[in-house]
Amino acid sequence: MHVDNTALPPCGLLCDLLRWPDDAPILRTQPQFSWVVRDRALGMHQTAYHLLVSTSLEILQRDEGDMWDSGEPDPGGGWTTDATSLHVPYAGVPLAMDTTYCWKVRTWNSRGQPSPWSEPQVFVTGELTAAHATARQRLVRTPQRSEAIVRSAADRTFVDFGKAAFGTIEVDISAAGDGEVTVCLGEVADGPYALNRCPGGTRRYGEFSLPVRAGRHTYRLEIPEDPRNTDAERTDKSAAAILMPDYAGEVYPFRYCEIVGSHGTVQRSDIRRMAVWYPFDENSSSFVSSDPVLNDVWELCRYSMKATSFCGVHVDGDRERIPYEADAYINQLGYYCCDREYALSRYTHELLVLNPTWPTEWVLFSVLTAWADYEYTGDVSSLTAFYKDLQAKALLPLEREDGLLWIEPDRVTDQLLESIHMHPAWGLRNIVDWPQAERDGYDMRPVNTVVNAFHYRALVLLSRIADALGEADDMSRFRAQAARVREAMLTTLIDSETGLFVDGEGSEHSSLHANMFALAFAVPTEDLLPDIVPFVEERGMACSVYGAQFLLEGLYRAGADTYALGLMISRSERGWAHWIYDVGSTVTLEAWDDRFKPNQDWNHAWGAAPANIIPRFLMGVRPLEPGFSRILIAPQPGALTFGQLTTPTIRGPVTVRIRQTPDGGFLLDLDIPANTTARVVLPVHASATEVVLLDGAPAGFRETDGGIVLDSVGSGAHSISCV
Repeated sequence: MHVDNTALPPCGLLCDLLRWPDDAPILRTQPQFSWVVRDRALGMHQTAYHLLVSTSLEILQRDEGDMWDSGEPDPGGGWTTDATSLHVPYAGVPLAMDTTYCWKVRTWNSRGQPSPWSEPQVFVTGELTAAHATARQRLVRTPQRSEAIVRSAADRTFVDFGKAAFGTIEVDISAAGDGEVTVCLGEVADGPYALNRCPGGTRRYGEFSLPVRAGRHTYRLEIPEDPRNTDAERTDKSAAAILMPDYAGEVYPFRYCEIVGSHGTVQRSDIRRMAVWYPFDENSSSFVSSDPVLNDVWELCRYSMKATSFCGVHVDGDRERIPYEADAYINQLGYYCCDREYALSRYTHELLVLNPTWPTEWVLFSVLTAWADYEYTGDVSSLTAFYKDLQAKALLPLEREDGLLWIEPDRVTDQLLESIHMHPAWGLRNIVDWPQAERDGYDMRPVNTVVNAFHYRALVLLSRIADALGEADDMSRFRAQAARVREAMLTTLIDSETGLFVDGEGSEHSSLHANMFALAFAVPTEDLLPDIVPFVEERGMACSVYGAQFLLEGLYRAGADTYALGLMISRSERGWAHWIYDVGSTVTLEAWDDRFKPNQDWNHAWGAAPANIIPRFLMGVRPLEPGFSRILIAPQPGALTFGQLTTPTIRGPVTVRIRQTPDGGFLLDLDIPANTTARVVLPVHASATEVVLLDGAPAGFRETDGGIVLDSVGSGAHSISCV
């Protein structure tokens, strides 16, 4: 019987994780090639591939690889099975520096059917090295029209671009003679048609003189450097700021603009914002739900990923433009969930490994960031290159005999600081949360519960990293150390009367932070959850926007999804909706409100936790195995009646659609990329449903505390219902 060939041409080609490697030079002598496998049939996997690399598109169009031909999978009739679609290393003629190449690939599916060839991808090489190196895309400049323009006075034009972005202004002006106009840029409005000229703190407002000539000409405002965020030297007081590349120019964050003294009408078509950011695919992700506030929170946080990428590094915000590990981690997770982009986060992570910042927890974050990179890419090359550094980041010399970290100045040696690349004048200081007033009255002790929760998590992840690298002895050692730290925390840092974590050894105070970080990092045993979870819920959002990431993660991991959803849609002052509806920001802030941090800026990605919490926990899409060869889909919708998400993975987009009916039914539609399988966890229990249907037929399942589990759901579009 004839069977139609269902294989489709591969897409989503990556060269060393770059989507546009013709615009950013490849740095490695053996770059890696990745692609998205596509097929119209259900449950399809790649069984083989054929990859060509050529010196020209003309040669490639003849299906020839004059640089490398990986070969067909059945030479001489002996089939060679290979499901690899990620990080295939180049194995051809040595690449030359500063040269243009191109490649394409085709695949075979589970039926042995070949796909058409992919579209070719062009890549260029730079200065090549056999060592590990991470390339990243060049920044792009996007011209944007205003959403509103009003002549607010005889010589004044007010412009609203709808959302804040980093960039400058390009304007067409007709002048009777030589002179100048004043361009005012700012983030904060003063009423409907004016800029707030005194926004306070470090909210941005600037006035710039723009010389003009007689006649009609186009002018681009040159933004001057600001000394507070252009110090590129690491000193004994501060980390180094990230400078804008010359080709992009200096930028300024603004939503609003006023042109003063133009002596003529400035039309909407005359003025453009030249926004600068890292390349961002607007179509990579989407989310909509039955709650309009949640939809607005999602869009705020999703857009913040794009808007804050202006440096080509995950920085903390405009005030400093410095990368910090905690900011970078939240930014990394959000970026992964909103765009199929991995080089930006890896570049930032590796920069911070060698240029860390001062908080103890931030040093430990490097291990979390490294693991997230591996989980979302499936590529061990960065882990391999920085394995020794990552071990040092666990701060093992500061352990006591029971495994707990004990942080005091006289215990932090120069040798330790050198091993983690820390500036010798900085030392280590525990931070817990920032600003300090957001610590919920935390009792800062040398043996600190939050620090040790991070330490435990770092050891758990180091054991997994060692396993991924084939370091069996290290894996066993780190696993044993993690177990010892957890046991010590449960013995030393729990109040036996309340069942809660105290803030540190010798403390009688139990803060939200001690308990939410422990919850997020799976420190407490199951018997402690009935005490800890209600306490965490009772404390509410008694933490900063940074802490909110771990509060929400801990709540979802403990099954408190209804309460977590309530926090994300809260209209209180300590919530994302406050920024949207009350403050009027279109990018996430550094703090819940100006009064909590008077010098805050209005462009801090560390405030964008819902950008990753909504996809990863509320809709439940996470890697079950590194590189998404197996996908977890475990929605925890709380009180939502409807939600639909598309989120990228390195193997292709995942779409999840959930509906909860008034009679307790749960309906799930999903679309899974080819060359993957999914474990689906439904937030219902067998006692509450009569039958589970997969594509209309009764499905086999197992039950856990988390709900009904369907293992090994194949690729393609499926409908699952519990009725």
